Amino acid sequence: MSAKNSGSFTIGGDLPVTRLGYGAMQLTGPGVWGDPKDPDEAVRVLRRAVELGVNLIDTADAYGPFVADLLIKKALHPYADDLVIATKAGFTRQGPGEWIPVGRPEYLRQQVELSLRHLGVDRIDLLQLHRIDPKVPVAEQVGELKKLQDEGKIRHIGLSEVTVGELQEAQKTAEIVSVQNLFNLANRDAEPLLEHATEHGIAFIPWFPLATGALAGPDSPLTALAKEHDASPSQLALAWLLKRSPVVLPIPGTSSVAHLEDNVAAADIELSDAEFDALGKAV
Repeated sequence: MSAKNSGSFTIGGDLPVTRLGYGAMQLTGPGVWGDPKDPDEAVRVLRRAVELGVNLIDTADAYGPFVADLLIKKALHPYADDLVIATKAGFTRQGPGEWIPVGRPEYLRQQVELSLRHLGVDRIDLLQLHRIDPKVPVAEQVGELKKLQDEGKIRHIGLSEVTVGELQEAQKTAEIVSVQNLFNLANRDAEPLLEHATEHGIAFIPWFPLATGALAGPDSPLTALAKEHDASPSQLALAWLLKRSPVVLPIPGTSSVAHLEDNVAAADIELSDAEFDALGKAV
């Protein structure tokens, strides 16, 4: 079992990653706030992910806040040469489940500096604007990230939860190598963005990739196909994402080693074109 069986993608033309990654949001407490119930298990999850071939870890300053970053540093620092840590900035946290976007340039700079310190790196491989702040011009938000890139503190810039139009607006200020939107088998509202990313070779990082909802019911095509493959519905949902486009980089998250291993096993599942179409039409 290896995540490497999911294939590879090169972000920004110079940052190769295994397509099946890991998202660190669930390493925190309830409401993505505070420390996890079992910090030792969180460390084990991160180390096991790397053992299984995962070399793309997605985190954010807002996870905890900074709880996930400090766990990543504790578990994996000094980092392997091929490990890519993608993080995000642009949300403030007031408490469990509370998220308010702030894109003022001075705030984004502050958070990038803190991420560098908490992760223990000199340069962030991929810094994604967590949300576009509607109160601040896009050029100012992305422009500050571009300044940090020019200073050598950011390698590549990405965006999270955007439309094609917002992506194109940001591209007037800096090269954008990734987009991270809600997308899964049951929710494909970001389909136009995925099509655009595929056409232009931009990494598409779907968050909440395992949401299957009613699709996992006892009589659903997803459940029937899972039985045929001797797999779980979640594994089939990940396999569907991997087949959907070569630019898709799913980042399923978990706080359990057992669940992590179940997710990584999805890299070994190959859907036929007919199975892929059947799952797509089930929604």
